[in-house]
Amino acid sequence: MRTGTVTPPVSKSIAHRKLICAALSEGACVVDCGPAEELSADITATEACLKALLHGGSVLPCGESGSTLRFLLPVAAALGADVSFHMEGLLPNRPHKELIDQLVLHGAQIRQEGSELYCKGPVTAGTYTIPGGVSSQFISGLLFALPLLTGDSRIVIEGKLESAAYVAMTEQAVREAGIRIVKEEHGYFIPGGQKYHAKEYETVEKDWSGAAFYLCMGALGTEGITVSGLRNDSLQGDRAILDILRGFGAEVTERETGIQVKRGASMKPQTIDASEIPDLVPVISVLAAGIAGETRIIHAERLRFKESDRLTTTETLIRSLGGNAEQTADGLIIKGTGTLTGGTADPYKDHRIAMSSAVAASICRGPVTIKDAECAGKSYPGFYQDLEQLEVTG
Repeated sequence: MRTGTVTPPVSKSIAHRKLICAALSEGACVVDCGPAEELSADITATEACLKALLHGGSVLPCGESGSTLRFLLPVAAALGADVSFHMEGLLPNRPHKELIDQLVLHGAQIRQEGSELYCKGPVTAGTYTIPGGVSSQFISGLLFALPLLTGDSRIVIEGKLESAAYVAMTEQAVREAGIRIVKEEHGYFIPGGQKYHAKEYETVEKDWSGAAFYLCMGALGTEGITVSGLRNDSLQGDRAILDILRGFGAEVTERETGIQVKRGASMKPQTIDASEIPDLVPVISVLAAGIAGETRIIHAERLRFKESDRLTTTETLIRSLGGNAEQTADGLIIKGTGTLTGGTADPYKDHRIAMSSAVAASICRGPVTIKDAECAGKSYPGFYQDLEQLEVTG
């Protein structure tokens, strides 16, 4: 077990949004994302793509970042750009069809050849219909792009919108940059011909998603871990980790200096609806393995289309370290015993599985070897340095 204090990096979810609004604004805007060495690969990808897009580049290197691609594809089309997005890892295989179909319907020319996605604009204003259950990033991308068009537009969301907190973050970002959008019963009305006016200087808040790994690690030990720098009023959906930890019976103390989490007197399993917090599933599954009883995670089917099939890789992680986990059609069942044996963890190049492996090591009776551990840099480059500075206990 470990104890001490950790400060997570800036939120990549918010950094993406602030960078896009700043890049589309008139005048100079500075978005402070922290020291260069702490920038995640995803944030770096968005920065590189924006520079290319706004300075006449023809290739936008989005790496493995689904957010970068899905946010900037509609923007590129709205700006009338003729570019290709260079995709890496499993990104070429992740679902984009619903967004592409709508852009093509409104005039864009888009085709994929292997790891290259070619896009030629412009697109016209109108009604864009998007399913709510595939990716909230489709809706965010359109919210960035449609205000730039000459005419008025609508986004119609079909079915239940999942990961609504991520769309709320986009709403907040564009409104703070002077963009007017009108929320309707089944989507948004977006007046055209608008201009972005982001603040001259903004600091990006810290990341609740990255913090969740250490908050869950704290819940596995009696001395606990404190995470500092987080905003209690954040719109980040993964702030829900605190309610999940309390549901498990962890002791959660919120102070001005940070949030401390440690193992509670009577930890218990629970059923967790993951529809709004998909990124938390790997680490809360590991936490569940450290709690006696059966925890069920439901409504997590979208995890099959992340950097890995996270239902499979989370199950594999827990099993490879001596735990009991099995997939269902839309989630996982974890039968926790309180400890794991140890062994070799393969994250399959998925940053959240790699960091969850490190959390799992805290309840393993033997050592844990993590393959390709450096893939954590996609969202949290300093994760292992933060881990090492924590004090080892017991």
